[in-house]
Amino acid sequence: MTSSQNILVTGAAGFIGSHVLRLMVSKYPNYKFVNLDVLTYAGNLENIVDLESKPNYTFVKGDICDETLVKTLFEEHQITSVIHLAAESHVDRSIEDPMAFIQTNVLGTVNLLNVAKEYWKGVFDGKLFYHVSTDEVYGSLGKTGLFTETTSYDPRSPYSSSKASSDHFVRAYGNTYGLPFVISNCSNNYGPNQFPEKLIPLFINNIVEEKSLPVYGDGQYTRDWLYVIDHATAIDAIFHEGREGETYNIGGLNEWTNLDLIHLLCEIMDEKLDRKKESSASLITYVKDRPGHDKRYAIDATKLCNELDWKPSVDFREGLSKTIDWYLENSKWMANITSGSYQAYYEKQYTKR
Repeated sequence: MTSSQNILVTGAAGFIGSHVLRLMVSKYPNYKFVNLDVLTYAGNLENIVDLESKPNYTFVKGDICDETLVKTLFEEHQITSVIHLAAESHVDRSIEDPMAFIQTNVLGTVNLLNVAKEYWKGVFDGKLFYHVSTDEVYGSLGKTGLFTETTSYDPRSPYSSSKASSDHFVRAYGNTYGLPFVISNCSNNYGPNQFPEKLIPLFINNIVEEKSLPVYGDGQYTRDWLYVIDHATAIDAIFHEGREGETYNIGGLNEWTNLDLIHLLCEIMDEKLDRKKESSASLITYVKDRPGHDKRYAIDATKLCNELDWKPSVDFREGLSKTIDWYLENSKWMANITSGSYQAYYEKQYTKR
């Protein structure tokens, strides 16, 4: 990787992207970063307000499916690399509206690939298309085993299917046109700034407001949880040191069933809120399971750890405590996020089952 880069980062007003940008804008003052984000419900400029004054950072509101806009950005900013994070990412929403996921995750990715291929015109030295994906493309695990980079794809939801398709297109452009790429597939992220349709921020907010904690099915679904700042450092390492054409799995080495996680969350929240009379666990309610719910995800991150000397920086209880503190200290952010259209969506998803 050259000492000077002009990087298009897509979806960086969102949860993971905002942390990647915050890390890299400060760490690499000689790089120029262009953040392209359409600002859907999960994109929030409050996530990156601290970057607005940085001389090596530019924000552009726009859609990755807009070919003319993407071409203009490549030309005006002389883009040398792409870190592609923009995606529709919530499984429940994908069940309600699969076409939105095809539009953004598949067609948007292919549009970016086409523009990069044409703009770089086969001169690929010092160029990179970094595609950020998910462990959900691998399907569901039984009680044992881990996802590796060679695990066959077996997506089970419209969301994971759309991400699997985008992964295949990235590899196809590498194999067919020689476009330099890397792909990373991550486990469930948690941390500050996450939109509260996801389990941890949703339940933090509900515990504060003493609302029910809706648990799908029997609560025994198992996930590997990754602190978002650790994800950002892994992306940084892969972008700079990862081998071209390779896939890297990023995991927290940290499996929890949903129900065990929720009980731990309630325990920590009760300590922080000084609730002694009744445990927040009494708010747990069981709701109808969602269709096609994958039983277990678990990442083997050995390749990333061994090749790039990366490892998670915090254990789960510490990371969860830091996350809770952030939400408790940023109640205004949460209030802004949970107003209006999100409330209508929440009611539809969780209170009429």
